[in-house]
Amino acid sequence: MTSSKNGPWRTAGRQLIRNRPAMIAAAAFVIIVLACLAAPLYAHHVAHVDPFTSNISGTTEVDGRTTDLLQQSTDGLGLGVTPLGPTWDLRHYFLGADNQGRDVMSRLLYGGRNSLAIGLTSAAVCCLLAAVLGIAAGYFGGWADAVLSRLFDVVWAFPVYLLAICLSVVLMTGGLDIGPLHLDAGSMSMPVLIIAVIYVPYVARPLRGQVMALREREFVHASIGTGAGDWRIMRREVLPNVLPTLIVFLPMMTALNMLTESALSFLSVGVQSPDASWGTIINDGLGLLYTRPAVTVAPGLLIAATAVALNILGDGVRDALDPNARVRGSV
Repeated sequence: MTSSKNGPWRTAGRQLIRNRPAMIAAAAFVIIVLACLAAPLYAHHVAHVDPFTSNISGTTEVDGRTTDLLQQSTDGLGLGVTPLGPTWDLRHYFLGADNQGRDVMSRLLYGGRNSLAIGLTSAAVCCLLAAVLGIAAGYFGGWADAVLSRLFDVVWAFPVYLLAICLSVVLMTGGLDIGPLHLDAGSMSMPVLIIAVIYVPYVARPLRGQVMALREREFVHASIGTGAGDWRIMRREVLPNVLPTLIVFLPMMTALNMLTESALSFLSVGVQSPDASWGTIINDGLGLLYTRPAVTVAPGLLIAATAVALNILGDGVRDALDPNARVRGSV
C-alpha cells in the first residue's frame, strides 16, 4: 500500500515545486493578482483618484509644480489637448492620464481585476461543463455520444472569435433569459458565460477520448462486475483519472479565456462601461498610441506577461501530473 507521504498528489506537488520555471511563473502570476486586488487601496489611499470619473479640467503635482492633466497640444497647429505622460511617481499619475484625465495606473489595476476574474471564472465553468459532457459522451457512447459529439462539432466548426463576437452582439443587446437563468445585457457574468461555452469542445473532446479508453480498462470492468452503477463508476473510477487532465487545462484555459475577453472588450462587445478591463483600456489608448503609448502598451504588456506565466505554469503542472508527457515532449 502506498503511504500518504508518497502518494501521487504529493509526488506531483514536490515535482512541481522543483520545477523552477513553473515556480517563477506562479510567483509572477500571484504578484499580478495581488497587485490587481490592491486596486482600491492604491486608487483611494495612494493616488487619491477616482479612475472611473472624467477629470478633464483636473491638475496634479509634478516635480513640485501644478500641472494640467490635459495639456494644450504642441503638434501641428496646436489644436486639441494631450494627456499628461507618465510621472513615475506612484502618488501622482504614475503612468499618466488618458484622454479623459483618468489615472491610467489605477484603471490598469481595476481592469486587471475584471480581466483575471473573467478569465479564471470562465475557465472554471468551461472545465466543469466539459467534464460533465465529455465524461457522459465517452462513457455512455451510443446516442448520447452521437448527439454530444455532433454538438461539439457544430461549435468547433465556427471560428472562435467570430462565434464569440456574434454571441456577444446578440446577448449584449437583449440579455439572456432562459428559465431561472437571467443575465442583464451589461452584466459581468455575460462574457464569462459566452467565453466558457465557446471553449467547451476544446476541453470536452480530449476528455471524451480519454474516457473512452478508460471504459475498456480492467478496473472499470471489475467495478461493473461487482454490480456498481454507472454514476458510481463515473464518480469513483473515471473522474479521478481525468481530474489531472482538467487541472492541466485550467491554467491554460485561463490564459486563453483572458486573451479572448481582452479581444472582445477591445471590440466593445465584452466588458461594458463603466467597468474596465485590459482590453477596454487598450481601446481607450488607441488614439494616444503615438503621443502617450503607455495607455495602450501597459495593459498589453500585462496581458502578455499573465498569459506567458499561466502557460509556463500549465506546462509545469502537466509535467508534474503526467511524467510521460515530458518524456514524449523531449523525444
